[in-house]
Amino acid sequence: MIVGVTDGFTYEMKIVYSHFPVKAMVKGPEFVIENFLGEKFPRKTSILGETKVEVKGDQVVLTGPDIEAVSQTAANIEQATRIRGFDPRIFQDGIYITRKAGEA
Repeated sequence: MIVGVTDGFTYEMKIVYSHFPVKAMVKGPEFVIENFLGEKFPRKTSILGETKVEVKGDQVVLTGPDIEAVSQTAANIEQATRIRGFDPRIFQDGIYITRKAGEA
């Protein structure tokens, strides 16, 4: 708990697309993903606790003092871009965790 307050926890994610350019943004307490697989309506997921989300190009950085809120927010974003009904070897589009808190 002391580590979270003094240093904070950081998760890094990467936006990957090959078919349609994905646009990700933060709107209030929600993370919004637009044009995912060319979909007309945006996908939304909630940002939990005191987690701060920054989108820089194709990188998404999540920081916060509570590791559970930060990691659950990262998991929610990853699950929001999960593709069902398509071959995952071909459709590799999504937002994936590249670095977790505590890893070198």
